[in-house]
Parts: sequence; C-alpha cells; structure tokens
Amino acid sequence: MKHLRIDTEYLLDILLKLLFTPSPAGYTDRVVHLICEELERLDVPFELTRRGAIRATLKGENERPNKAIVAHIDTLGAMVKALKPNGRLQLVPIGHWNSRFAEGARCTLFTDIGQHRGTILPLKASGHTFGPEIDKQEGGWDHVEFRIDERVFELQDLLHLGVHVGDFVAIDTSPEVTATGFINARHLDDKAGAALLMAAVKAVKENDVRLPVDCHPLFTISEEVGSGASAALHKDVAEMLTIDNGTTAPGQNSSEFGSTICMADMSGPFDYHLTHRIIQICQEFQIPHQRDVFKYYRSDSAAALEAGNDVRTALVTFGIDASHGYERIHQEALESVAELVAIYMQSPPLYARDRFEMGPRAGFPTVPG
Repeated sequence: MKHLRIDTEYLLDILLKLLFTPSPAGYTDRVVHLICEELERLDVPFELTRRGAIRATLKGENERPNKAIVAHIDTLGAMVKALKPNGRLQLVPIGHWNSRFAEGARCTLFTDIGQHRGTILPLKASGHTFGPEIDKQEGGWDHVEFRIDERVFELQDLLHLGVHVGDFVAIDTSPEVTATGFINARHLDDKAGAALLMAAVKAVKENDVRLPVDCHPLFTISEEVGSGASAALHKDVAEMLTIDNGTTAPGQNSSEFGSTICMADMSGPFDYHLTHRIIQICQEFQIPHQRDVFKYYRSDSAAALEAGNDVRTALVTFGIDASHGYERIHQEALESVAELVAIYMQSPPLYARDRFEMGPRAGFPTVPG
C-alpha cells in the first residue's frame, strides 16, 4: 500500500459540477449521467441498476472477496403537495430537513413539460404588511409556500403552466469556496463524498496501482429516503466502506478537518474489524482522524444490511457544520478522506474466509478481550 497524491483541483472541479446538477432523491437521472461520463473519461467500467445506481469496477488480482466503497448522489429537495388558490404551491420535503432552512431558498420547479424558477417563503413574508406577526408565525412545512417566478395569480394560472401535484423542486446549492479552504453549499451531503471518491479512483488509475482484489466504487441514488445501497451490491462483496458527512456540532467529536471514523450510528455499531482496519490505515499513514458516534444518523451501510446483505460495513466521514442545512466543510477533510479511501482500495481483504458467504469456524476472527 502506498500514499497516493490526490488531485485537489480535480476534486473541487467535480464537486462543483455535482453541486450545479440538481438531483433530489427520485429525480437523479441527470447526475447519474454526469458520473457515468466521468467514469468513461477515466476508463473505468461500470454498470447501472434499473433505477440508476452505479456500480463501477477497479479490477484486482483476485475477484473475491471483493470490496465496495459507496457515496450517494441524491440530495434533499421538495415536492409539490398542492396547488393553492393564490397561485402558490404547498410543498412536502424529500428527505428529512427542517423548513427553516428552506425559507428564502431559491429553487427550480420541474414540471412534465419544462422548468420554472422560484423561491420558498413563509406564509407571512412581508414585514411591511404583517409587522411583528412574521416573528410569531409557526414553523414547519405547512407554513411555507413556493412562489413561482411566472405571471400566476390563481390556481388556473398554475394549471395553464403545466404545474401538477408531485412535481419536483430542487434547491439551489449556492456554493462558495473561500480563500481559507472552506466550502459552503447545500447538499455537500453527499456530493462532497462522491467527488472525493472520484478523486480517489482517479489517483488509483493514474498511478497504475495494482489492487489485491476487485474494488467497486458505488454511487447510490436514494440514500436520503432510506433505501440507498440496498440494490447495488452483489454477493461477492465482503467489505463496504461508506463515505458520508460527519456532524460537527456540540456534543460530537467530529471535526471539519481530517477524517472522522464513525463507530456507531442509530442503526447500531459498525463492523469492529473493518472499522479498526480503517483506523489502522489512518495511524500508519499519518492521516489526521478522530472517532465519533452519531445518535440521529443512518447511511448507505444501514440500507445494505437491512436489505439482507451479509457484508462488513464501516463509515468514514468528512465533518460538516449545519448538516442538512446550508452546510460547510473544509477542503482539508476531503483530501484526508480521499487519501484514506485510495489507500483502503489497495489493502488486502480482512479475512480469506470472507470470500464465502458461509463457512466453518476456522479462520473466523475474535475481538480483543
């Protein structure tokens, strides 16, 4: 195993391309094509599931037991719940996010025949009209509406535009990269993960690294609504490393710098042996890292296990401030996680017996105690 240089310019470029490609869960075809085009450019073979999850393959010296590394390319968003008499739209969220982060957001509405720009606003949005009432109104998705940037004043105007219940709304990401290395945007969860995974793939390809076993970069399309990596795996995968965001908030041990290894989330502990292999790599190659536990969090790993895949899972994260809101990360964390991922791709499988779904006791590991 060797430390590979990550092309940070490429990482940032692909991240911005992803951020400017709308992909709320359920409306992900455009971003799927973007990733596929990039994999083709890097000469990495891949397959698609029926709905568009991507399974790429970096060939190794052995086919099994192989490993997968997963990031998701779907995001939060909204959907039209009702057309209102005043020409505005009632919304419901796609994925779990608070409406206070939606208030004031610029958005794109996708109808069957076109797209329209607009803004999500609280029901009482004008201080000049409602005065102190705007500070007293209730929060929640029932108390916001979508104002479309068209000449619409009543429900009939919306119908003439071709607006329907169930139309998708994508939230502008509004990215900004500062001179100090901070990246601010919506949907860094998990487009930053997808970008750093692509950067790690590029590093492995350009350095012509020989991998011990097949490695499958996966890009899932429904993590924000729970199903995530439930469909893109195959039975030869013994280890799966998930890349996602870590929450840098009071009471958490995550950081916007280095790699954060998640030991457990709301679905339970991650695989002891794979998690400690990831920690060992960080220690051996001097990758800054910390450990954390997330109480209100689940990822592609949970979806894979709940779908019946008997696979060892681990979760490595880049620290995000204000997750599921207007998020902030630091480029240093993306570099650290990409370096870690590129080294993990080169690592041998944890246990030879893992090439079989079922086997004898011989070769089965034990935890220290």
